[in-house]
Amino acid sequence: MSTAHHSRKSPLPDCDLKGDNPEVSTCEGPERVVLVGLDDTEQHLCPAHAAAVWLTDPTFRFSAKTRPEAISAVMRHAFGGGGGRR
Repeated sequence: MSTAHHSRKSPLPDCDLKGDNPEVSTCEGPERVVLVGLDDTEQHLCPAHAAAVWLTDPTFRFSAKTRPEAISAVMRHAFGGGGGRR
């Protein structure tokens, strides 16, 4: 039996750019985005921060771990589609 698989119910990590003060969060959206750099390091971000990173550094790509709904939320943030709130 392998212990490499994580429970589907385990919480996703908070946004890498959330900061030290949890009461002052600039993160938005329930969808988590995984961006991968050229060195294959992953960044787990909220859609707002993922949009900022993706727009400022075109070397980042979306991981296959990122759900299509989360990529859509990033695009709304990146290109002004209403801020991603429904």
